[in-house]
Amino acid sequence: FDWSSIDTSELPSSYKTNSWQEKELLQLADHFFQQYTHLCPDRKPLFIYPVNECGVQKFVSTTVRPTLLPYPDMYYWSGCASFVCDYLIMEPLKCPITPPSSLFSPTTIVKYQRGNCFDFAVLLCSLLIGAGYDAYCVHGYATLEICSLDQTQEVCPWLRKPPEVPEEEDPNKYRVKYPLEPQSKFELQQKARKEKETEPAQEEETEEEEEEEPKQDPLHGLRVHAWVLVLPGKRKVPETFFINPFTGNPHSTTDECFLGIESIWNDRNYWVNMQDCRKGCKDLSFDLTDPFCWEIMFLESNKSSQLPTESAKEDTNEMVSDPSNALEQWGPCMEPSICLASLLPTAEYENPFSLGKKVILYDKAKQEKWAAYANEDGLVERLTVYADSDRTEELEVKEWFKHREDLLYMREVDKQTQLITDHFEPGHPLLLKAHSYTSLEPETGHTVEFYHTARVDGLWKRFESATEMTEYFVGREDFLHTRHIEFDERDKKMEKAGATADANPRPIVQIKEYFHRNPEKPADEDIEERIFMVIDDVIQVTYHLELHDTIASQVVFSRVIGREKREDEIFLSRENTVKYQPWSSEKHKNMLHLYDLLWELRAEQKELKQQVRDSEAEMLNILMVRKDEEANIKLSVSMYGTAKRGQEQEAMV
Repeated sequence: FDWSSIDTSELPSSYKTNSWQEKELLQLADHFFQQYTHLCPDRKPLFIYPVNECGVQKFVSTTVRPTLLPYPDMYYWSGCASFVCDYLIMEPLKCPITPPSSLFSPTTIVKYQRGNCFDFAVLLCSLLIGAGYDAYCVHGYATLEICSLDQTQEVCPWLRKPPEVPEEEDPNKYRVKYPLEPQSKFELQQKARKEKETEPAQEEETEEEEEEEPKQDPLHGLRVHAWVLVLPGKRKVPETFFINPFTGNPHSTTDECFLGIESIWNDRNYWVNMQDCRKGCKDLSFDLTDPFCWEIMFLESNKSSQLPTESAKEDTNEMVSDPSNALEQWGPCMEPSICLASLLPTAEYENPFSLGKKVILYDKAKQEKWAAYANEDGLVERLTVYADSDRTEELEVKEWFKHREDLLYMREVDKQTQLITDHFEPGHPLLLKAHSYTSLEPETGHTVEFYHTARVDGLWKRFESATEMTEYFVGREDFLHTRHIEFDERDKKMEKAGATADANPRPIVQIKEYFHRNPEKPADEDIEERIFMVIDDVIQVTYHLELHDTIASQVVFSRVIGREKREDEIFLSRENTVKYQPWSSEKHKNMLHLYDLLWELRAEQKELKQQVRDSEAEMLNILMVRKDEEANIKLSVSMYGTAKRGQEQEAMV
């Protein structure tokens, strides 16, 4: 991109000339620069009054334009940082060890959507100050990876594991200490011998790895970079941190990637760092009111930049506003001349990628981003995880979607097993939360999760394959939590004849149900497990255990051998009833009670068989709906999305 060919004719006159306030301000800045050069001859020249896009010298603080854009995300630092790193195209500095000779205004940078690290930092700082943060542009030094936007050695933020919380030690010193697992001394000796034998080979491998490691950067510590400093106090920021404008990521001030600071500035003042940076930025103090640490350009009467944790010392010789204080006298030249919001319509804010999409390469991962509505399926982000650093073998793919009418927002694909998991936002007509599958064909292995609070039956998860189905429940009044069904193969003759699944259902072999403990019932009356062996005509009931029991009470009703089964007939005898009854109540020993129990179980078995058929039909309906949704993907447009609605109306015309 040729910056010399940009059009500056539409820029206001304040960009092409300096007012008398700005001229005096430049004289003061030049005087400050001369004093600094005289007192610190060994330090690099300050970046204090470069030329702008019109070739006119401007004090760097006048380039910062505090602006609050009318979008909810831009009220937070994370939204501002994400927008800047996505909206602008990164350009490296012409000379990596010296700051640029020019600093363009944020309005020009936004217009052409590209810039170097200083342009990124000034635009981000303008947005952060406009949003109420105590933010500053930083001119300093960083590593090669930070300056060149090389993230191939970093772990993708989506893949970073949370820090492990150390387990708290048991404060009870009188607890029983269990003996350690016994180990064989002979085995330990053999293991030590093997380790000695493998040590030379390991040393050779480490030497080879050291040879393969990249050489140290010859310009380490000299590479110039610009980023943003955010101080605590305003907007409830708890601690000082850096923001790398190239990536939008926050960094601790002790991060070893940042090697030193020359100066910082905001829209009101300019500070020079007077601290030793030989150990990087980790030991720096960011109390800008400390004259031993920071040399300020214009004296300030207020302590707005003071850290809240460090109270100001009462001193009779407190700094007083100087007659040449730029905060008062040059206030008009600090005001923004063009509102950034007018240069950034909603359509461009919603589509920040000037090249159509953005690709970020990490260690063993690749991240791709698109604007909303850029893809017909609503895809806005994709993360591909690889097995190797060369990114040749895919392990996993994650995709994020927006504005889909089927409320799909994320999809995970395991490339090893080809297992696909779809995640849905609340509000799907079928109350879907997640769906795992390898194919949308029936009985090929599906796991469906539901928003169970919206269901009457409390079902939150169902797994179905060709031979079994398992359902999991939450919060049911009958304390049912799991139901497992086993199926037999369909009639092959009817299957060959082309009969549908409804006409040729799978035979139910067995139904198992598991219940939580109901504290309102005695344990020997509270059922824990029910097994209905449909084909064998056996019903088994197991009750919960009391605290002092070791074997649960159980009843088994089986079919009498040699007797034909008749519909609506209950035949009970001592031959077809097996029971273990360490019960406390006498009614379990009564045959009439067992008869009533068997009659109740027969009726529930009939209802269960119908519920199983309803579950099968629901799964078929889910798969049919999902096939239709994937074949006819529709994107919804918000009633507030005026830009997108305008494009649709133009397309219709």
